[in-house]
Amino acid sequence: MTSLLQILLLILDIAQWIIIAHIIMSWLINFQVLNLRQPIVSQIWYGINRLLEPVYSRVRSVMPSLGGLDLAPLVVLLGIYALRIILINNAAAFL
Repeated sequence: MTSLLQILLLILDIAQWIIIAHIIMSWLINFQVLNLRQPIVSQIWYGINRLLEPVYSRVRSVMPSLGGLDLAPLVVLLGIYALRIILINNAAAFL
């Protein structure tokens, strides 16, 4: 059962790093450090967007509109941290 817990924690870690990469990349694109006309940048950007948009859209549908401020990535990161804490604290119940 501990291997299943480790796999779940690994998946949460990977999701966390993908979201952090998406946030940093969006800042770099908005400050024109990265250019979406470069093929590799656009492929990475649109790939990450396709991966995360289903999750973000569900969070955005619940959250109130804040104008141009998108807090969906922050809410998803907090959800990942909360799920990680729940898994770690309840791991003793499964063992």
